Amino acid sequence: MAKGHRSQYKRERNSQKDTRPSAKLSYARVSVQKACFVLDAIRGKDVTTAKAILEYNPRYASSIIKKLLDSAIANAENNNGMDADSLYVAECYANKGPTMKRIHPRAQGRAYRIEKRMSHITIVLDEKGAE
Repeated sequence: MAKGHRSQYKRERNSQKDTRPSAKLSYARVSVQKACFVLDAIRGKDVTTAKAILEYNPRYASSIIKKLLDSAIANAENNNGMDADSLYVAECYANKGPTMKRIHPRAQGRAYRIEKRMSHITIVLDEKGAE
């Protein structure tokens, strides 16, 4: 095959692919700042502790992130054959998504802009022994 063929690039890109189990939620209706408060609380914790933290956290983002964590655990068990007891939250982050722009009427015919922010939340798990 010729040097720089498309299949060679694809093969190289796939060999560097991250094989850790993960789950991603796109277009979550919560701002990045508010999601990061919850994500910072569970980063590096084992999954049972992280689930307990999310269960009793009063923030709205914790309910979304709890579902996402359950999805990542299910991915690890079904796709990678990992044991749920040996998993921990290796990475979790929220990236900025699109912003919905709305207008709020104010006094004397003015209009204030309201920005309803969205985020893309990702959780990556790993086994405790595989560091």
